[in-house]
Order: sequence, then C-alpha cells, then structure tokens
Amino acid sequence: MNRLTLLTTRDCHLCGEARAALDLVKERTGEEWSEIDVAGDAALARDYGDRLPVLLLDGREHGYWDVDVPRLLRDLAK
Repeated sequence: MNRLTLLTTRDCHLCGEARAALDLVKERTGEEWSEIDVAGDAALARDYGDRLPVLLLDGREHGYWDVDVPRLLRDLAK
C-alpha cells in the first residue's frame, strides 16, 4: 500500500497540478502514490468533495487544493 493517496474527481482543475507535484516527490524520494476518484465512493465525496484534490499521507489528511512539496518531503523523511 502506498503512503500517499490523492483524492480527486473529474473536471478538477487543481488535480493535474497535484499529480505533477506528486510526480516530482516520487522522482526525489521514490515514494509511489495512488489516486482515488471520490465520485465512486459516496462517503469520500461527502467528506472531501468541496476540497479536492486532497492528499492523504499514511491515511491521514495532509493537505488540500495543492501539494506543499517542501512540507511533504519533510514529513516523508520522518
């Protein structure tokens, strides 16, 4: 299981930027990430639908709308 999960949905203009940021993190750390479209899960859509994209680190919310790469790199190193 990946430590990083990106919650997204269709027609999300910020999701592409978040994917690019996570690809950069992967290049620097080797850390794989996965993506879940919340449209397929009513509970996730209810909980996160107004803040997408949302980044989860180890199953906990790490941030939303954008990926704070320096903060994420620090937290991955812990």
